[in-house]
Amino acid sequence: MNTSDYLDLIRGAQVYDVADETPLDLASNLSARLGNRVFMKREDLQPVFSFKLRGAYNKIASLSDDELKTGVICSSAGNHAQGVALAARRRGVRAVIVMPVTTPSIKTEAVATLGGEVVLHGDAYDDAYARARQLADEEDLVFIHPFDDPQVIAGQGTIGKEILEQCNETIDALFVPVGGGGLIAGIAAWVKQTQPGIRIIGVEPEDSAAMQAALQAGRPVTLDHVGIFADGVAVRRVGDETFRLCEELVDEFMTVDTDQICAAIRDIFEDTRSIVEPAGGLAVAAAKKYVAANEVSGQTLVTISCGANVNFDRLRHIAERAAVGEQTEMLLAAEIPEKPGSFRHFCRAVGRRGITEFNYRYADDRKAHIFAGIQLSGGLQERTELLDTLRAEGFPVEDLSDNEMAKLHVRHMVGGRSPGIRNERLFRFEFPERPGALLDFLDAIGTDWNISLFHYRNHGSDYGRILAGIDVPEDETDTLEAHLAELGYVHWEESDNPAYTMFLG
Repeated sequence: MNTSDYLDLIRGAQVYDVADETPLDLASNLSARLGNRVFMKREDLQPVFSFKLRGAYNKIASLSDDELKTGVICSSAGNHAQGVALAARRRGVRAVIVMPVTTPSIKTEAVATLGGEVVLHGDAYDDAYARARQLADEEDLVFIHPFDDPQVIAGQGTIGKEILEQCNETIDALFVPVGGGGLIAGIAAWVKQTQPGIRIIGVEPEDSAAMQAALQAGRPVTLDHVGIFADGVAVRRVGDETFRLCEELVDEFMTVDTDQICAAIRDIFEDTRSIVEPAGGLAVAAAKKYVAANEVSGQTLVTISCGANVNFDRLRHIAERAAVGEQTEMLLAAEIPEKPGSFRHFCRAVGRRGITEFNYRYADDRKAHIFAGIQLSGGLQERTELLDTLRAEGFPVEDLSDNEMAKLHVRHMVGGRSPGIRNERLFRFEFPERPGALLDFLDAIGTDWNISLFHYRNHGSDYGRILAGIDVPEDETDTLEAHLAELGYVHWEESDNPAYTMFLG
């Protein structure tokens, strides 16, 4: 097929029986922060919360009743599956959906609700694809490809047509998420042939950059492994037709990492109060990276919020990583002398910055290690300055902000038993949250006793929560209790809590 043929295919695409013409919203907060006008094409507002129903329905609508008599089948990580299931239900035909075992439950349940017959197979899209092809032959089903089909590409291309009709400004750059390439191929096929001056930029996760690997090789190649955080674009091999169109029409490709994606999800939420899935954050993440790298200002940038099918239980991970991705939080490990007052000395060196997390456990009578999350307002420069300050105060310190193992695992594993402590008492505290509150707490506790365990985490609420172990000789118990009463913080003793006695005491 010639590239020029896509103009007629897109004009004639049958998508609006099931799809909405989604708004193109100005992201006011993000625009002000970046010094550019940033628009979001809100495909997360589709009936199945993703653009995928456009291409799926257009393909199924192009088939005859005779072709559809035994039904359709597809392979998908979730969003294409919902599009196929909805389109098949609208046409009154059977739909079998093969999905990777790793697909979020919100997507598998949505497909089942739409009447699709869900088959879970394999760990990644390509495993599901192979099984779907096998079942298509065995049961005489029409395979609906998620991206490498002209009718599917044309259906997605209606997004590009809508953007140009909706935007009254001259668009400088258009950022498009890339998995198998159907979305960007369709958008580029329309935009580049009608307004060729617009720069089209494809965006992939660093650990799933199949299109860039294909372009480097000069042909589609199969990646050995893809990351599954952005499961909506976790494709090991792009399509032949999508590759051809991207090679011809797309100006540039970028990659973004997990932290940058999470920060973008937060940016989108702050402007729209909607939470997109990781793939839906790719375009905004790339736009921010593009502005910073090229120092552009005053431009009109359009991003595609391609989907919002995210499992609720992933939100904690997204929130944790967003601050690091935005350079508004740093994670660090520090060594302090094991003596009364050294913990407070460390906090004074940190200053009145917000503390998002503090993990500490007494190890021996010489030194202790702290894992901390520190709020920043000055980005990378402030990170460097804080590290210099702490080292100047005599604290060996390591920046763990870019350490994947620390971010995923170690921050949750600081602790354990400490046999050298004989008189530890455990207390849980609550106090009004504000910058400097942690330092105020340590000042109030004073230096009379050694803090043997400490865990603090900012949960984004109005009250801070601290778990602290205090090594108190038996004959000073009354003095400690009088001191805590004077402190005035709401607190509970947890020395007999079974979670403490089993794992920490």
